[in-house]
Formats: sequence, C-alpha cells, structure tokens
Amino acid sequence: MTEPAGNPRERYRAQVRDEVKRHAWEQIATAGVTALSLNAIAKEMGMSGPALYRYFAGRDELITALIRDAYRSLADAVRVAHAAGTTPVALAAVIREWALSDPQRYLLIYGTPVPGYHAPDDVTAISDEILTVLLEVCAGEPDEQPKTPFDLVLGMSQGWAGALPASSPTVHRALAFWTRLQGVLSLELAGHLAPLGFDPGLLLAEEVAEL
Repeated sequence: MTEPAGNPRERYRAQVRDEVKRHAWEQIATAGVTALSLNAIAKEMGMSGPALYRYFAGRDELITALIRDAYRSLADAVRVAHAAGTTPVALAAVIREWALSDPQRYLLIYGTPVPGYHAPDDVTAISDEILTVLLEVCAGEPDEQPKTPFDLVLGMSQGWAGALPASSPTVHRALAFWTRLQGVLSLELAGHLAPLGFDPGLLLAEEVAEL
C-alpha cells in the first residue's frame, strides 16, 4: 500500500494507483500476469483507458509497481526476522509464511518470468536486500568443511554475492538454502505436495537444517 502524500491531489493519485494495483492483483489471480490489461482495469473502475494511463504509463510500469511492492514486503519481513536473531530454519519458515499469505505475490517475483519484461535497477536493489540477509545468516556457520568443486567455481566468480564480503562456502550455503527453499515452496504452491499427505513446512525445515 502506498503511503498517502501531503496534499489532496497527491493523496488522490496515491489512492487511485493503489486501487489500480488491487484490480491488477485480481486479474493476475484469475488469468495470470500475461493477461494483465490496463484497459480492462479502467473499465472496472469506470474510467477511460487514456485517463488510467495518467497513473501508469503502461503495463510494464504497473508490473514494476507490483513487483516492487512484493519485494519490499518480503525484504522487510526478512530484515525484521534477522534483527530478531533468526536461524536459517526460522528464516525459511518466515519466507514460507510470507509466500503462503499471498501466493500470487510470490509467483510474480519467483515464478515464470513475464515475457518481454525487464525489471529496473531499483527493483533489483530491493531483492539484493534479501540476499544480504541470507548471506549474513549463512555466514554464522563454520567454513571448516572441505571445499567442493562448486565451492571452487564460486571462489572464482562471486557475481551472485556481488561485493558482499562472503566466503565461497558461505555463498554456497546461501545458494543451497535458496534453491531448496524455492523448490519446496514452488511445489507446495503448485499443489504438488498436497497429495503426499504431510506438512510441507516440516520438509522445508529438514531440508534447511541439513545445510
């Protein structure tokens, strides 16, 4: 939700943008992000297409706003958990809870990429906040295990960790954490784990604890 701005005109603009985003999420939940249509949203809101384009210049700008909100919400949840001294298992539970609270929001940022869409740098910067916390949590574990071939590759190229001061084993643990987390969450949200009859949260906790 956008914070209300100072003057009445800015507050009205923020309210309209929030309403547009609400309708957009409803469209995404019904037909997927590729079916997102500003003209359809304008019709639902009783506005003309050109009038709505005064609030969002196009579909990509609207998608960017939705993705930015999603990343900001997750980054805030992760940061709060880290400040409270979370463990990797507890952090995974926080992210899972966030994903289950609004699956469409999770799928927009971690599901199938939107064809032809490229996120701006400021969105990438927010996602990097999540990575920073993940590396810091994983850095709390000792680096005494023998290096694997993948550790050696990470030592030569730490692009995934950016300029953060993380050893290759730490980056390896963080990457393993992330892939296991996303694997379980993707299967759970797609309904593939439901027929198996167990709590996916327990599976996730065990997968992360093994790291």
